[in-house]
Amino acid sequence: MPRVKLSEFRAKTIVNKFLDKPYSGIAFDGENDATSKIDESINENKKYVVKVDQGIKKRFKQGLIKLDLGSSHEIIEALGELKRKGYSHFLIEEMVPHDGQDERYLAFERVADGTICYYSQKGGVDIESYENEVKKKLIKDTEDVKEIASFLGLEDGLLEKLIEIFDTNYFSFIEINPLVITFKTPYFLDIAGEVDSAAQFFAGSWSADDVRSSKQDLTEEEIAVKKLSEKSSSSLTLTVLNPDGAVFMLLSGGGVSVVLADEVANLGFGKDLANYGEYSGNPTEEETYIYTKNILSLLIKSKAPKKVLIIGGGVANFTDIRVTFKGVIRALDEVSSELQKQKVKVYVRRGGPHQAEGLTAMKKFLEEKDILGAVHGPELVVSEIVAEAIGQLT
Repeated sequence: MPRVKLSEFRAKTIVNKFLDKPYSGIAFDGENDATSKIDESINENKKYVVKVDQGIKKRFKQGLIKLDLGSSHEIIEALGELKRKGYSHFLIEEMVPHDGQDERYLAFERVADGTICYYSQKGGVDIESYENEVKKKLIKDTEDVKEIASFLGLEDGLLEKLIEIFDTNYFSFIEINPLVITFKTPYFLDIAGEVDSAAQFFAGSWSADDVRSSKQDLTEEEIAVKKLSEKSSSSLTLTVLNPDGAVFMLLSGGGVSVVLADEVANLGFGKDLANYGEYSGNPTEEETYIYTKNILSLLIKSKAPKKVLIIGGGVANFTDIRVTFKGVIRALDEVSSELQKQKVKVYVRRGGPHQAEGLTAMKKFLEEKDILGAVHGPELVVSEIVAEAIGQLT
């Protein structure tokens, strides 16, 4: 399943809450004025750190972390500087004075065989310089856990709790760097977390709102879908992977969306996958229309010489296929001449309530506009629609 990046604020909130430790970090969305919130929360006798919180590696070396800020004015100034660079999500935290020799490195990664732990007695911003000193161990039993904990000088039970946090919150990867040990007290100065996106509906501790992109600026289509989703009870998401991609996807349902996106990569066309996202949860005709318009806007702007659109999904439980396909057809109709001009073909695989009417209307429309690739119901194995569509590109 796709790994997506959590905000550091959410990752730290999850870890500290589970460990019953206080956490006073302040998340700030660059679209809002932070002045009043900062004035209320800042203690002028302490020092603070301001960070870009968008899943970016090596932030310190890129100037995306501001240290030693002692007043509300300095914090607001730092936020303004980072915002002017195009970033939109930030984290404000108290500084933790410490010695570099107290910095450790700790990470967990989920793999097919279980959970791998990466760990080192040296951590911090120069971890790449200590790459050869980072140990790697597939955790098989409690003895492995004890060995790692002893090596890092962790208090009894902490590593076991971190592994439990990793598992119960559906993390795919979590990196604590540096993990500072001062007088046997652990401080998680920086946490980078990735979660299994397919788990968002039952994770409980995080949601799609906590997912971050390292991109500085969203496309106008991503912004439009984000705003649409905020006003809807349905799930509407869009991430642009390659603006000049050849394979565009209009996907319904989180699980099947993952299967179809993975199948594109499995067939060797991962670099050509233009977008990822989904519409599900029984969106209205108007919501589906707007969502589809934004996918088509991206498709038409792509400079790829050949392009296909896959309208894919599983067998819906309650999403009315007839209604959502009306919205899709409206959006396709508005740009059908351009799709013909660019020789785009549309491939469909979908099922659910009123599927016969919806699929019939879709096939009739695509034939009339000469953009038909193929239309299938649930009789076709869902992943096979990808191979059928990619055949158009070769």
